[in-house]
Amino acid sequence: MEILFITHTRIGDAVLSSGVLRHLVEAHSDARITVVCGPLAATLFAAVPRSKTIVMTKEPFDGHWLKLWKAVRATRWNLVVDLRRSLLSYFLSAKERRVLGPADDSIHRVRYLSSVLNLTEPAAPFLYTTPAHHAAARDLIPDGAPVLAVSPVAATVAKTWPAERFAGVINAATAPSGVCAGWRVMLFGSPADRAQVEPLVARLSQKPLRLFDEPDLLTVHAALARCGRFLGNDSGLAHLAAAAGIPVLSLFGPTDPIRYAPWGPAARTLRSPDGVIAHMEESAVLAALT
Repeated sequence: MEILFITHTRIGDAVLSSGVLRHLVEAHSDARITVVCGPLAATLFAAVPRSKTIVMTKEPFDGHWLKLWKAVRATRWNLVVDLRRSLLSYFLSAKERRVLGPADDSIHRVRYLSSVLNLTEPAAPFLYTTPAHHAAARDLIPDGAPVLAVSPVAATVAKTWPAERFAGVINAATAPSGVCAGWRVMLFGSPADRAQVEPLVARLSQKPLRLFDEPDLLTVHAALARCGRFLGNDSGLAHLAAAAGIPVLSLFGPTDPIRYAPWGPAARTLRSPDGVIAHMEESAVLAALT
């Protein structure tokens, strides 16, 4: 059985779609699955059983879709699941097609993505990992005191809480009387975030661990699973942390958490009342963290 699964480019959306992929893996134990995604999210799917990944890099005039069609047109697909709502799905030989319907802004993204398979329960995000990912995570975070994971950078300024307020909350939380007393702090981000976190680092009362150069998102996911809590902006890292099952507090400004909140048993969000994240007070974040 051959299944084509077309998912998203952005890390957060790809994580939120991972539960749908898990359902396909478990419901079709004999299937070979081809996952199509963008380059940012590609490593998320490296450990999916019986699968291969096609990385679709955006090209001018939608040339990436034509290139993808040429790569997959020769296969007779048993099932095509298209979360991108593309025309490509209708130009392939397939016994069954499941193309995501029009967006529903009133429900969470996980519920919306799960609707492509008409699931009675939403497919919670789940990322397949290997022992090698967890071994690498142990090297990055050696055994010791619990770790407060912090992701202080987001894709846009409008989603980024000020560094000095992050520092105030982290210092208060890890103080002797704080909710994370005695904990280590680890900052997570991309290589491009290094310079942006320096104002935060300068204000911290302890020298933090840092993870900015790890290209394998499954290793980052495994590292987050070793942490005791997560505090961060509305970002892909918050979704990775929630999928890892740790307590998450994600700070929202203009984005609606009803649709995009991290999905997990211990995931919480805090949104600025007026949608301006810079207006969120340290006291409110510290209270929510506890």
